[in-house]
Amino acid sequence: MMETNRDRRNNRKKNRKKVIGITGAVLIITAVIAGVSTLLFLNRGPDLPTPDELLIQYMNHISAQEYEEMYAMIDSDASGSISMEEFTQRNQAIYEGIEVHNMTTEVLEYDKETGVVTYQTSFDTVAGNISFENRVLFIEGETKEEGHKIVWNDSLIFPGLNASDKVKVSHTAAKRGEIRDRNGNLLAGDQTASSVGIVPGKLENKEEAIQAIAELLQITPESIEKKLSAKWVQDDYFVPIQTVPKVEVLESMTWKEEEEIAEEKERQEQLLTIPGVMISDTTVRGYPLGEAAAHLIGYVQNVTAEDLENHAGEGYAVDSVIGRSGMESLFEKELKGTNGCRIYILDGEGNEKEELACIPVQDGANIQLTIDTSLQTSIYEQFKEDKSCSVSIDPYTGEVLALVSTPSYDNNAFIMGLSTEKWNAMNEDENMPMYNRFRQVWCPGSSLKPVIAAIGLESGAIDPNEDYGSEGLSWQQDSSWGSYYVTTLHTYEPVILENALIYSDNIYFAKAALKIGAQELGEAFTELGFKETLPFEIVMQKSQYSNTENIETQIQLADSGYGQGEILVNPLHLACIYSAFCNEGNMIQPYLVCKEDRNAEYLYSGVFSKETADKVLEGIKKVVNDPNGTGYEAHMDNVVLAGKTGTAEIKTSKEDTTGTELGWFAVFTAEKTSSRPVMVVTMVEDVKGRGGSGYVVGKDKLVLENWFSLH
Repeated sequence: MMETNRDRRNNRKKNRKKVIGITGAVLIITAVIAGVSTLLFLNRGPDLPTPDELLIQYMNHISAQEYEEMYAMIDSDASGSISMEEFTQRNQAIYEGIEVHNMTTEVLEYDKETGVVTYQTSFDTVAGNISFENRVLFIEGETKEEGHKIVWNDSLIFPGLNASDKVKVSHTAAKRGEIRDRNGNLLAGDQTASSVGIVPGKLENKEEAIQAIAELLQITPESIEKKLSAKWVQDDYFVPIQTVPKVEVLESMTWKEEEEIAEEKERQEQLLTIPGVMISDTTVRGYPLGEAAAHLIGYVQNVTAEDLENHAGEGYAVDSVIGRSGMESLFEKELKGTNGCRIYILDGEGNEKEELACIPVQDGANIQLTIDTSLQTSIYEQFKEDKSCSVSIDPYTGEVLALVSTPSYDNNAFIMGLSTEKWNAMNEDENMPMYNRFRQVWCPGSSLKPVIAAIGLESGAIDPNEDYGSEGLSWQQDSSWGSYYVTTLHTYEPVILENALIYSDNIYFAKAALKIGAQELGEAFTELGFKETLPFEIVMQKSQYSNTENIETQIQLADSGYGQGEILVNPLHLACIYSAFCNEGNMIQPYLVCKEDRNAEYLYSGVFSKETADKVLEGIKKVVNDPNGTGYEAHMDNVVLAGKTGTAEIKTSKEDTTGTELGWFAVFTAEKTSSRPVMVVTMVEDVKGRGGSGYVVGKDKLVLENWFSLH
């Protein structure tokens, strides 16, 4: 008997009832369904997509997050009468929750008799790649024109997934790496702070209380109310409002002013008098040296939307932090680590059923710097009221022991949350506390004279025993200089190289530069690394000897001889040049990250001959150890030091008589046998009327006394 259309429809309905509720990766298809399916496949229109083609279409809709289109491809009756809303909610929650992307699908087999398509799919997720083999059943729709439909259930998302199962994503935050000094002292890492919060149900006179809290925390009442209105908040919950310093931690910071500590203590006591306010301990990124190393270490802040866009795919989340400056920024990649993430299935009872993907957490790497905390802090304490910068190195190994810029700022404030008022105050401060001075270039003044001496000796232009004759306190080459004269502070005899260094004679070194010549002096500067980027972890400004490619005039050449003219030098670069005087003419390579092999590496070898280096070294030893030397105040009986002072005039023109002065002092242990080898190069702005370079010498003397007293 021929089957009628009505019979066929009735049979299809019966067969759908039999497949409703089928779950799991393997679909058991009864013989009755198989028979009917075979008949239906034979009746399929010739131009409609085959089930294997339809599967690829369906999987492409997943990638495009086109859930309505996916739903249109399933037979809702045979799929448990699932509604489009239920279908969309289930698929969207899982696929978008695990961040599916880069999906690929390959059909492995299409069984025309049963309508089962076997396929392999692979896609990337927030926890890595997931790949599996799966099967899906197709049946013919209500009419021939509908073609084939998918019998959908949860196992089409993941094999073995049941309707009562949940797909979960868990994240494990990587611990940010620590930064420590050469002796293991913490420079950046976990630190205890205080979390000021509110228990909403205990607030009395809510509006007045919030106003009082806002004033004490220097934030807006609206920002507090926004946090209290979050969906998760309940009356008996602790709602964090702001992180503030823990008083006991502040008291351990020797660089903190007692007045500042007392103010913070009083503020927190006032907060605790407000009913509903609580203060509890919390762990934050902290900087124990604070202002003493802020420009060096830098700080982290919460990522912004722009950060997430610029660093897409690098593992940052909305609650991540990112290094903004200093070492925190320079070593961001190493310090941040990799967050862990797992995707897994929980059954209806909350038991873990299967892990689908996992990226293990990798904590950030720890960074150990060559910095010496005691020296860093000692230099800061001496110069914290000045506009200054100091660099310190071991002149025999190249290890950088200190990098200090003053005035400074407290980098912990960026962790605690800066008020707009404090941020504006820092940025509008005329002393520019956030300006990193040790990265800049400055007019070196007389601190460059040993370098000119070495260049002159190497070139043969300077005979160290030639007496240039006394010119008094001012001199010009000839009348072509007009009213311009080179001036100096002292007269002495004989006017030879060693005495010129001891008395810091501008006239001698102006004459020496003229003897050397503009071209040869420029070439010598180039060989010392001027106009080149100093190879170092931190990018320093390039030193220069002219604003153009050449030293253009005789006056500029003469001024260059005593560190004026258009010469600008970075302090660390100057320290490297000075290191050649105690390393037989080789310039040391500076480095900031500790390494096992502490043997010296040279930035430039043989910039001076050993004879030249030794000759200049003897001269600058006397600068510190001869009673007539400009650096004699730094003299020590138990340590042989060498060094050179410098005072650089900063004028708007040659006629300017109101310009300021920069004071310099470069000083170092002159013998490799020293138990505490060190070099300190310091520049202080505005020393005019404060003793010039002598102001710097006196303070560096205290730094050195502290350094040598520690061991």
